[in-house]
Order: sequence, then structure tokens, then C-alpha cells
Amino acid sequence: MLPLDSLPAPSKGAPIALLDGVRVIDLTTSIAGPYATMLLADMGADVVKIERPGSGDDSRAWGPPFLDGESLWFLSVNRNKRSVTLDYTSGAGREVLRDLVRTADVVVVNLVDRVQKKLGVDYASLKALKPDLVHVSISGFGLEGARRDFPCYDLIAEGYSGVMDLTGEAGSPPQKVGTPAADLIAGMDASYATVAALFERCRSGRGHAIDISMIDSMTRFMSPRIVPYLGSGEVPKRTGARDSVIAVYQVFETRDDPITLGLGNDAIWKRFWEAVGRPELGRDARYASNADRRAAREQIVAEIQSVLATRSRDEWLKLFVEAKVPAGPVNRVDQVSSDPELVSRGLFYADTAGGRRIPQVGLGIGVDGGCASYRTPPPRLGEHTGEVLREGLGYDDAGIERLRKEKVI
Repeated sequence: MLPLDSLPAPSKGAPIALLDGVRVIDLTTSIAGPYATMLLADMGADVVKIERPGSGDDSRAWGPPFLDGESLWFLSVNRNKRSVTLDYTSGAGREVLRDLVRTADVVVVNLVDRVQKKLGVDYASLKALKPDLVHVSISGFGLEGARRDFPCYDLIAEGYSGVMDLTGEAGSPPQKVGTPAADLIAGMDASYATVAALFERCRSGRGHAIDISMIDSMTRFMSPRIVPYLGSGEVPKRTGARDSVIAVYQVFETRDDPITLGLGNDAIWKRFWEAVGRPELGRDARYASNADRRAAREQIVAEIQSVLATRSRDEWLKLFVEAKVPAGPVNRVDQVSSDPELVSRGLFYADTAGGRRIPQVGLGIGVDGGCASYRTPPPRLGEHTGEVLREGLGYDDAGIERLRKEKVI
């Protein structure tokens, strides 16, 4: 039995349709671009995913783990799309792609500037086909600058941004974030910018060129650490997240499992000490402000640790909920995915389609009282090639068969 076997089915409510009628041609691969287009698809856009014949998206090969021969990484970022196989490096393939672009509102690519131009999928080339096109480029370093043609992956972007230097315990090596953070943040930026560009197009009728740099997106993510450095000259150090501007904001050990605790203002500070039976510390003038508490941080943390070690995690969490003190568990992935509250909110589900059962992490965004975003499972490679060419472009069966024989699709 797999964890997915205990998941509920997708919500039966009407799927979100805020982007109904918007067509997106997705020329991306791996994580950042597919995640961006899945977010657009979850909001109702028709996303046509263009993949290489035979192999498809790079992430289709990423594994193990696999589920019924399919990469679970691929399945995590490709629902609600239609897959078309197309070799647009060939003359015939380029013509098919041009036909598709003429029907599109948005094209998303994740190629460096040089390669975009070589393949004719840069903004200038595609704008000539569709003047009001929204062209979204996702690359490691952006379309301009000395690094614009450098290759990049999430790991590289995390290193450039500074997040790895601040992740991990003091004295330990730099650590990558435990999820492809730069990919996902760049993908969110791309989807956000796409919607803004479509909104403006409704007013002006003009297309737009969106330039998303993974390095820029991940570096902006670091703003709360960079701005304090710029204004103070103090370089933050890797300390296992124990150097927040908030004096008490870290993980503590309890009698059994670790707990997170954030005493973010004076009122919470006092409520914490009342909850643990030491109200006099909450009233102590030596610790009246956050600045005071930061100055005495070492001794305060030691005192809190000695208190929390006396009871179990669940005992403290129950007490802190009642006292309105921000605290929580440090969950493993298996604990997160079985969290009854998250499951009840529709964040985890599994669909049975085409003889396979596929787990998903939902959108988690409510719209008009609902949060249903699931329409179709991640597509099999080329599953919708004939459908899109026939229904979307008006190609006849003979023309489609000719393209297959020529290995264009």
C-alpha cells in the first residue's frame, strides 16, 4: 500500500475558470517553466505542452522514484495540460509551431537568449506572428547582461542568491533548501507576471515580453536578509535560523519531538511565560522590548529550552494554542501529507485516470468559496498531439499522418 492510496479524490466542485479562454503554448522543460504553466492551467488556462518526440520533457526521466513507469517529479508539475510532441528544429515542425503560436495568448520558454533566437522562439520572432502575444522567458540569468547565456539549475541559483550560505547550522557546510526553491519561486513570478501582462493587454491591446531570471527571483526572496545588511553593514551568518530579528524565533527540543516557537511581540512574550507558569519573566523589565531580549538572547534561549524539555511536544502545542502563542511541530513529509486539516482543505488528493492512480498537491488558493483546480491528470507524452492539431489548427488526418511519418510529431 502506498501513501497515495489513503488520499481522497479531487474536489467535485467546478474547477477554477478565471483564465478560461486563455491559450498558453508551453515550450518549457524541467521544473520552473512547467510549474509556471501548471499554475496558469490551475486557474483555467488551456495549456498546450510542446515536447520532444520520443523523450519529452527532461523531468520525465527524473527518477527513481517512478510510479507505473512515470517520473513523480514530472507528475508534480504538469496536471491540467495537453501534451503535443513536435520537433520544431525541422522546417515542417517550425511551421506547425508558428500555426500554434498564431492561436495563442501566451508563449512560455525556458531557453537562454542565444538559443531562443537560434530556434526562432524569441519575442521578436513570435511577435511577428502574433502582435499581441505575451512572451514569457524563464532563464537562469535573464535575457540581458554578461551572464545571459550561462546555463543554470535550481542549485546554481540558490548558490548565487545567498540562501545556501544562510541555510544550515553554524560551522556546517552551506545547504541547499530542501525543495527546488529557485525553480518554484521563478515559476510563481512567471505566472504572476503573465496574468498582469494579460490584464494590461485587455486595456491596451499590446503584447508584452516578460523576462524572468531565476537568480533575480531567488535573490529577491532574500530581501529580508539583504536589506538589513545594506542598511547596517552586518553580514548575516549561518546559524541554523537562530539569528532572526525576532529575539525568540527558532526550534526548541521538548521531552520527545522538536517544536518551533516564535515570540514576535511583547504581548506574545508575556503570554508565553504565563502559559508555562513563569509570569514574572514576562513582566521582567530587563526583557521589556525585543531589543532587550536580543541583547540577552543566549540566556533567554537557555531558560526557554530548560522549560520546554519538561513536557512532550503535543502537550506544549495544546497549551500554546489555548494561549495564542505561535508554535508548531517540525513535520516530516509523511506527516505533512497526512495532516488531516490539510487533507480536509483539499491540498492532497489522488485521481484515478486511464488505469493509473496519480497523487497531487493542490493549488491551495480559494476562489469564490471554492478551491477546485483539478481538471485532467498530467498527460502522457504526445497524448493530445492529434487532438490539438485537428481541433485547434484544422489539420486533416492525412496531414497529421504525414507529419508522423516524417517524425516531426
